[in-house]
Amino acid sequence: MRELLGGKGANLAEMTKIIGADVVPQGFTITTEACTQYYEDGRKINDEIQAQINEYIVKMEEITGKKFGDLENPLLVSVRSGARASMPGMMDTILNLGLNEDVVNTMAEKSGNPRWAWDCYRRFIQMYSDVVMEVGKKYFEELIDEMKEKKGVTQDVDLTAEDLKELANQFKAEYKDKIGEDFPTDPKVQLMGAIQAVFRSWDNPRANVYRRDNDIPYSWGTAVNVQSMAFGNMGENCGTGVAFTRDPSTGEKKLMGEFLTNAQGEDVVAGVRTPMPIAQMEEKFPAAFAKFQEICARLENHYRDMQDMEFTVENEKLYMLQTRNGKRTAQAALKIACDLVDEGMRTEEEAVAMIDPRNLDTLLHPQFDAVELKAATPLGRGLGASPGAACGKVVFNADDAVAWAERGEKVVLVRLETSPEDITGMKAAQGILTVRGGMTSHAAVVARGMGTCCVSGCGDINMDEENKTFTLAGQTFVEGSEISIDGTTGNIYGGIIPTVDAVIAGEFGRIMAWADKFRTLKVRTNADTPADARKARELGAEGIGLCRTEHMFFEEDRIAAFREMICSDTVEEREAALEKILPYQQ
Repeated sequence: MRELLGGKGANLAEMTKIIGADVVPQGFTITTEACTQYYEDGRKINDEIQAQINEYIVKMEEITGKKFGDLENPLLVSVRSGARASMPGMMDTILNLGLNEDVVNTMAEKSGNPRWAWDCYRRFIQMYSDVVMEVGKKYFEELIDEMKEKKGVTQDVDLTAEDLKELANQFKAEYKDKIGEDFPTDPKVQLMGAIQAVFRSWDNPRANVYRRDNDIPYSWGTAVNVQSMAFGNMGENCGTGVAFTRDPSTGEKKLMGEFLTNAQGEDVVAGVRTPMPIAQMEEKFPAAFAKFQEICARLENHYRDMQDMEFTVENEKLYMLQTRNGKRTAQAALKIACDLVDEGMRTEEEAVAMIDPRNLDTLLHPQFDAVELKAATPLGRGLGASPGAACGKVVFNADDAVAWAERGEKVVLVRLETSPEDITGMKAAQGILTVRGGMTSHAAVVARGMGTCCVSGCGDINMDEENKTFTLAGQTFVEGSEISIDGTTGNIYGGIIPTVDAVIAGEFGRIMAWADKFRTLKVRTNADTPADARKARELGAEGIGLCRTEHMFFEEDRIAAFREMICSDTVEEREAALEKILPYQQ
């Protein structure tokens, strides 16, 4: 099923069976085969597929009792990607599709909540323009910032219905200026454009980078999920959130997540507003929270793995929008696998198979020296979004991170908030530090997936991206300043803190012992120096598989003689250089 419906579509179908159609908004999935066909047809949706989509729109309208473009009871949908393998933030999403001027006015009047209606419309125009028509989001962000400055407010939620209506009109004017035609009003035209955009995003640069890094074949394609909207932005009795059944950073068995009132899902994952911990949802919506806890337990027991879920509360009623096996740090993966064995949910062999071997590398990376760390005083603290230690020179954008890393510099990427376009810089950096966002923001999720140290949501940082500087605790950091961050505690330090090597112990040792029990291969190492061989032995290697002897001469006190031998012009010079090298080979 996953091959056809993608991970999100398959999980939505399965989740509907597990917890009921009343909790999962109605919708349908366009298969990965349609995506493959789209590319075979020269990036066009053919007539047959369009006809099938129209057929299922009618079925969806019948089930929901709502209709596209209807003034009495309009149907609004989300359009989301859904590859077989999870690719968080790499492909595109459009929310609130189905709105036009007539529908939004009707919604404003009938709901008695014009602010909500116009908030949905301005969000839709912005998303559609950016994702479908590829008008840069920055133009719209600038208009929002201008409006907030004009009204003397700092948050989007502080803007009134009239402010948002004015913004929507400004957005449509910006669209016409950039595209040369009016913003589309026909919901079916909007839908086909959105579906095509999601198919197209399978081949965008950030998705291609992510696939290469995670060995996801291009041929798989993505499904598209069309789902009726649940609104978390209708007022203070609504909200949206992302949660995990276990802590994705440590593996601890506790509900972990974040929640925003009067918001839509993109607000949480984009890091535009810093959310509240999931525990506060219990105080705000006790009945919805109790239902959510029950569903979390059912989903984890069903999938026998930690779940990553998206949900919305609309007028205090809970709606589940997604569940999937959650991405986690290598450290958390080991603990979760061991705990699932201890809880009787997995066998030892299944636990070993749950571990992505590529992620184990992160556990072999250095951590801060405990003595040096104790002596250091943090300048500030954010959220420990992805564990580990990172230190290096401050850079402020992805391009600079790549350029500095190519020069051999260790860098820490400092951003107001990351976006999917930053992935190349995030890969090049030792660590990532953001001013905005929480544990489920783009920076946090992607960093955990890459095994990169990340501290997010340090609101005490005063950032000046344009001039490449920021201040924290009275200390000014410019491009090239040295900084250290702790992705476990969230602490931020000035200067470089020494690190120590990691060791195999605890859950790591337990998993590796199980792996030894089931494996049939011998494990050897590449070891070019005595130090390499020693470390490999410590980590369990059974011998040396490859040794390039020239690497023995790369140390500072040996390299000069080796270069002399290579660059010698005569036999006599070469023999003299070899005499210098000979003692090293004894």
